[in-house]
Amino acid sequence: MPDYYFLLFELIIYIQFALCLRHALKHGAQNLLKLGFGIIFGVMLELATIRQLNAYEYGQFFIMVLDVPLCIGVAWSCIIYSAMEFSDAASLPYFLRPVLDGLLGLNIDLALDAAAIRFGFWDWGQGLEFQFFGVPYANFWAWFWVVLSFSLGYRLLARHSGWAKWLSAPLAFFVGLTGVLGTNAFIAFVVPGGIRTGVIAVTLAAALVIVFLLRPKFYQKPADPLAFWVPFLTHAYVLIAGVISGVILDPTFLLGMGLAMLAASLALHWKTVKQIVISN
Repeated sequence: MPDYYFLLFELIIYIQFALCLRHALKHGAQNLLKLGFGIIFGVMLELATIRQLNAYEYGQFFIMVLDVPLCIGVAWSCIIYSAMEFSDAASLPYFLRPVLDGLLGLNIDLALDAAAIRFGFWDWGQGLEFQFFGVPYANFWAWFWVVLSFSLGYRLLARHSGWAKWLSAPLAFFVGLTGVLGTNAFIAFVVPGGIRTGVIAVTLAAALVIVFLLRPKFYQKPADPLAFWVPFLTHAYVLIAGVISGVILDPTFLLGMGLAMLAASLALHWKTVKQIVISN
C-alpha cells in the first residue's frame, strides 16, 4: 500500500489534535492536562499491551515511539477528549457517562480496524478471515475499556474543587492503564476460550442496553463541534481512502459497516451537522 495512505492517516489525526488543542486552550489548564495525559496514556497503553499480549504489531509510520506510532497515542487522546465533550453535554448520570464514551469509541473502531489492517497500519497476524474480517473480537472489548477506563478515572476528581481537580488527569492515566491491562488480562488469560466471544458480546450489549434504557437526551448543553469532527474525519478517511484503494470493497460488508457507523455518528451529532449545513 503506498506510503501516502499512512501519511494522510497521520495528518488527519494531527488535525483532530489541533481541534482538541484549540478547545483545551480556550477552556483552561485542566483540559490541557486531560489532553496531554491522554497522549501519554495512549502511547503507554500501546507499548504495554503489545508486550502483555504479543498479539499485534504496527507498520512503520513517520514518527515512532519505539514500536508504537506517536499518532496512535494522539488518536486515543482525541477520541477520549471528543467523546467526553459529547457525553458531558448529555443527560446521562455523571458516572455512567464513561459507558457512553466507551461505546462512542466502538463506533469508530467498528469502521476503522478491519480497514486499517488492509492498509497495513497494524497487523494482528491472524489473516484477513479471522473473526471480524481479520480483527479479533477481543479488540472491540479492549477499545471499550480503554476509553471507559480513562474517562472514569478522570471523572473521579474532575468536579472537585481546589487541588484535587488537578489530579484528575494523572489519576485518569493510572486508572486507565490499570483498567486496560486488567481487562486485557481478564479476557485473554482468565476467561476460557470457549466462552470468550460470548463474554465480550454480552458485556458490550449490556453497555448499549444500559444507555438505551436511560434514554439520554443529547446536547442538553452546548458541545464543541470537535465532538463531531473527530469521529467524522476518521469515518470519512476510512470510506474515501478505502474506496479509492479498494480495501473496503473486498468484502463489501466493510463498506456497509463504514456507512452504518458514519450514519450512527451523524444521527448522534445531528444538531452539530444541522448547524454546519445552515451556516453554509
